[in-house]
Amino acid sequence: MSTLNGAPPSIDIVDETFLAVPPGTVAAVFADPAAWRRYWPDLVLEVYTDRGEEGLRWTVRGALVGTMEVWLERTLDGTLLHYFLRASPAGEMSPRQLRREFDRRARAAKAVALGLKEILEDGREPGIPPRTS
Repeated sequence: MSTLNGAPPSIDIVDETFLAVPPGTVAAVFADPAAWRRYWPDLVLEVYTDRGEEGLRWTVRGALVGTMEVWLERTLDGTLLHYFLRASPAGEMSPRQLRREFDRRARAAKAVALGLKEILEDGREPGIPPRTS
């Protein structure tokens, strides 16, 4: 994906987190646009591919310009949550600011995934099958 000026995205984040819940449970969280505003308050997201229980793809505007994807892969007894952000800042940033922004976005992505893990697994003990929704 190229940004508006044709250059490759300067922020390219890939993250994976296993959640011991079915993909439909995770998909339901991301299906709600109110969740998008909570997780990414400075971004304007527009769905360009709704893959149901396999996730969503968005175009991104606002503080960043590019694309973002949540891919939900059924794995073992749960879901592997893949997160991709390929975007560039809407305004100019120095190399140092860009590194900080990359780090901030990567940490925020992991915080979203681990927060969902905590909420959706709801105290599930290791070795116990996930609850179905």
